[in-house]
Amino acid sequence: MSTIPAELRYAKSHEWVRAEGDGTVTIGITDYAQNSLGDITYVQAAKVGAVLKAGDTFGVVESVKAASDLYAPVAGTVLAVNAALDAAPETVNRDPYGDGWMLRLKLADPGSVASLLDAAAYGQLLG
Repeated sequence: MSTIPAELRYAKSHEWVRAEGDGTVTIGITDYAQNSLGDITYVQAAKVGAVLKAGDTFGVVESVKAASDLYAPVAGTVLAVNAALDAAPETVNRDPYGDGWMLRLKLADPGSVASLLDAAAYGQLLG
């Protein structure tokens, strides 16, 4: 069974969003997504300063099973990327909601996070 933290919001494309309370968010992929991909071998994320619209591709995650695009759940400007994943992409498998985060955004619209799925709705999506 996948872990679905209640305090996060979720995209149907299996990215999670944590509001940081200062107009920024942290984004990564869900436990379900990392488990479906298998052992992650490479993560590429957008560059700092990139401006993303909701739904834009912000990177790629590769595993022993597949490569998968990553989609921005909300619009904003990239403030930081998790450079530690360059050397240790498997961190996403071990800790998808913590050290396996992928990028931080300054939100274009702080209210946009509320439009994402809550934990209960994401759990229903997974069945």
